[in-house]
Amino acid sequence: MVDKTPVSGLWPQMFEPFRNMGARLADWIAPASEASSDDRAYRIALELPGVAEEDIHLSIDGGVVTVKGEKKTEREETGDTWYFSERQFGSFSRSFRLPPDADEAAVSADLKDGVLTVTVPRRKPAAETPRRVPIGRG
Repeated sequence: MVDKTPVSGLWPQMFEPFRNMGARLADWIAPASEASSDDRAYRIALELPGVAEEDIHLSIDGGVVTVKGEKKTEREETGDTWYFSERQFGSFSRSFRLPPDADEAAVSADLKDGVLTVTVPRRKPAAETPRRVPIGRG
């Protein structure tokens, strides 16, 4: 019996498992993160073990916090009759949209024990004072 499946129908079936591979790979490479807030600030914590401070770039543009960086690790071990060498390189980028009450001008960041914590204070709401609206004579 001859398979009469058109070639155009075969290609999508063949490549279906790979359709979202790019997104899955980006999720695997991107550092794990956690966002939280309280009444004073928003906090974003990213796990960056083995990433040096000078290899991290933190920026804010248009209400979006972006953390970019590059992980470079090298490990070499030698023994009497053996040698082991391992290298890992990879860049990452994560972006987070800030809420409207975030104070972009007062953002701070700390790197401790492989965790980068970005703190974005909340702006205090502007005090609303009532004002009188004049009524015109039509």
